[in-house]
Amino acid sequence: MAPVTTIIVIAVLVAVALWLVFGYNRLVRLRNRMQNAWAQVDVQLKRRYDLIPNLVATVKGYAEHEAATFEAVVTARNAAVQAGSVGDQSQAEGLLTGALKNLFALAEAYPELRASDNFRSLQGQLAEVEDRITIARQIFNDTTLTYNNTVESIPTNIVAKLTGFERGEFFEVDDEGRSVPKVEF
Repeated sequence: MAPVTTIIVIAVLVAVALWLVFGYNRLVRLRNRMQNAWAQVDVQLKRRYDLIPNLVATVKGYAEHEAATFEAVVTARNAAVQAGSVGDQSQAEGLLTGALKNLFALAEAYPELRASDNFRSLQGQLAEVEDRITIARQIFNDTTLTYNNTVESIPTNIVAKLTGFERGEFFEVDDEGRSVPKVEF
C-alpha cells in the first residue's frame, strides 16, 4: 500500500473513532442529565409522600368513620413509594392524586377540620409540593425529549444502537392526575 493510501485509511479510521467517542460521550451526558432530572422529581415526590401521613392523621382525627378513604390514600401512597420505573411511577401518581382528591372532598364535609391550622398548613405545604412536582416533571420530560431525539437522530442513533442506549420514558400523568388536588376551601 502506498504511504498516501495508508495515511488516508488511518485518517478515516481516526475520524470514525472520534465520531464514535464524541457520539457516545454526548449520549452519556444526556442520559446523566435525564437521570439527574428524575432525581429531582423523586425528591419532590418523597416530600409529597412525607406529607401524606400527617394529612391523613389530621383528617382522621375529625372523621374517624371514613376508614375506606384513609385506607385508599395510604395504599396509593405505598404503591407510589414502591413504584420502580418511570411508567409505573406515572400510573401510581395518578392513583395517589385521585385518592388525595377523595380525601380533600371528604374534608369539605367537616368545617371544623377546614378551620384547623394544622390542616390548612398541610394543605399549603401540599400545594407547594405539587407545584414543585409539576416543574420538576416538566424539566425531566424536556430532558428526556432531548435525550430521545439524540438517541433516534442520525448519526448518533448508530452509536446508540451499538452501545445499548434506549429511549427514555416520559413522566406522564393520566387525565385525572393532570390537575393538582384542590387544597384550598
